Amino acid sequence: MIEKKSFSHITVKTARLAALSLFFIASPVLSATEIVESAAPIREALILAPDPVLEEPANAAFIAPATPDAVETSASEAHLPVLSAVPSDTVWQRIRSGFGMKELNNPLIKRHEKWYASNPAYVLRMSERANRYLFYIVEEVERRGIPTEIALLPIIESAFNPGANSVASASGIWQFIPATGKNFGMEQNWWHDERRDVISATNGALNYLEKLHDQFGDWELALAAYNWGEGAVARAQAKNRRLGKPTDYSHLKMPRETSNYVPKLLAVKNIVSDPASFGVVLYDIPNQPYFAAVTPSKQMDVKIAAELAEISMEEFTALNPGNNRPVILQDHAEMLLLPVDKVAIFRENLEKTDQRLVSWKSYKSKKGESFSDVANQFDISLEQLRHANGLSKYAAQSNGQTLLVPMTDDEAAEEFSPFNMHASATREMSGFSYSVRKGDTISTLARRFHTSQASLVAMNNGKHRLRVGQRFTILPGASASRRVASKKIRAKQAAGK
Repeated sequence: MIEKKSFSHITVKTARLAALSLFFIASPVLSATEIVESAAPIREALILAPDPVLEEPANAAFIAPATPDAVETSASEAHLPVLSAVPSDTVWQRIRSGFGMKELNNPLIKRHEKWYASNPAYVLRMSERANRYLFYIVEEVERRGIPTEIALLPIIESAFNPGANSVASASGIWQFIPATGKNFGMEQNWWHDERRDVISATNGALNYLEKLHDQFGDWELALAAYNWGEGAVARAQAKNRRLGKPTDYSHLKMPRETSNYVPKLLAVKNIVSDPASFGVVLYDIPNQPYFAAVTPSKQMDVKIAAELAEISMEEFTALNPGNNRPVILQDHAEMLLLPVDKVAIFRENLEKTDQRLVSWKSYKSKKGESFSDVANQFDISLEQLRHANGLSKYAAQSNGQTLLVPMTDDEAAEEFSPFNMHASATREMSGFSYSVRKGDTISTLARRFHTSQASLVAMNNGKHRLRVGQRFTILPGASASRRVASKKIRAKQAAGK
């Protein structure tokens, strides 16, 4: 995704609070409790994020649209979610009834219609992934009075893959880059990335789009700004004004990606309107909630949570893609999402289980300690250690950080104590600043510092073009890091320092 910039600092915590006015309690016998708030064009290459409780008894709630006044409620005060005023058997029918964007006379629409019609298996697979999320998104879109075409935007952004990452570090079904996610209150830390959280990201995206609509006056320009950046659209309009040209979407000169962005969405709209005429089939998505939310009160392994709910890891991760680690933390600002028909099963299994809920512990590594030695010490592979701790494949030695490691089988069960990895993770990923010289390219820098071009671009907010004197952040491979460090030491010694 092209970088999105925003001057707004709307918090997703507030947005999530506004997303839960109406709840349906999954169990008939529940104690009163505080219910916490819940809640570019098609990428050629999508990278799956790593794998990603709970009250005893756990209180569950269907996610439904909200009003800000209904932040807290008790189990006895919960309500059934209010659905669309016009009954619909499927979410697709509901979406069709809410279309509101104007038609564009753009030949690119036909081109994208042809592509989707030529790839019916892709369309079916993508619409099946949407099954988990689309009801919630449509509820939020309708609550805000937004045209339902916007609910289809994740098809363009990520094909409804919540673990999708771009080379520019955009992530989740709405493809937020880190900076824009932060502007809209999405927490991104060692344990959790709310850009991949379906509820947080949906509310952040709709907040952002509403802001852009207010700024530019129509949805076509708002979508262009969502993809290209609001500053870029404003500059393009200013240029047209100077030239005496119209400033609407159709008359702006935009990058190829942005020029295709709205036509692609309108092509998807046309296919959803009448899939049979394009020779495609959409997965049948019922017009009812797919997931329910429970609040965590204990730390728990991701694997154990999935087992207690009797769902696959694939299903659990798809509903909870924001988790970065194999342990789910107790945090009343977060929600664990489960299929609505699995909540009661999860509660029952949690109440009767006597197994250890967390099989990981913290380990304070020594500076310079080999990660291979740490992995051997705890009888796991180096790949498993790196995956559990978010270490790069080039990381060979510890900088003294705390690591997540498995408990041994004969180790007594103990209360898991979360630890803050922000500082050490930042040190590991900080790299160094490099002044671009004449002749430098992304390719030559990647070779020189033994890293990938994608990593360089991601470390520098998606920048592909270099100019002489530009400061560029380099995160070298392990061997290159040692050479850089050695050069610095020799330089200091030569200077008599």
